[in-house]
Amino acid sequence: MSTRVAGLTGVTLQEAPQVCHECIWWQSSARRGLDKPRWIERSELDWGAWGAVYRDDDGSVIGSMQYGPAELFPRARELPAGPPSNDAVLVTCAYLLGRASPWVMQSLFLAAIGDAREKKAGALETFAYSYPEGKSAHERFFVHRTVFPRDFLSDFGFETVRAQGRIELARLELGGLQPVAEGTREKVLRLVKEAFSPAPAPVPPRP
Repeated sequence: MSTRVAGLTGVTLQEAPQVCHECIWWQSSARRGLDKPRWIERSELDWGAWGAVYRDDDGSVIGSMQYGPAELFPRARELPAGPPSNDAVLVTCAYLLGRASPWVMQSLFLAAIGDAREKKAGALETFAYSYPEGKSAHERFFVHRTVFPRDFLSDFGFETVRAQGRIELARLELGGLQPVAEGTREKVLRLVKEAFSPAPAPVPPRP
């Protein structure tokens, strides 16, 4: 991980967006609650950091992502297009603050890919959504924190495992992952930059 990206742990969670501090949606199920501090302790003992945070120039966190072995997140077994695969690291959600740069989401996914490969996971999986044409970057990246744009994931090499309506379980195989082909990385960077760039201001009519 770069110096801007650090592991998400019980300590760095306190720097993450406030809404993430007590959230146990992914760690619980429709039938059972959870003690989050105990979940954090167990997860860090068995797996290590269970996500990543991205820091700005001043050291403040401007984005966070939660991921880990699929078994840590029982809610995923109940979702459309689930369950995730037993050999996969699951990206459950990401939260970007309004001042986040265009590269934060991409950097968090690259951190998750690197972490999963280092820990010998078979694949990285996440839930994707096929947005209709014309949806804004705000809708695609800031409103829905637990599903990711399908076209955005495609540029990392994710493929569909199964789909239910517009929801998909997307998978990136890691065992035989090859270096990114020339030009593909540049395409990803361009698409992420375009997705986050503000629309040009309308030109006022001439008097």
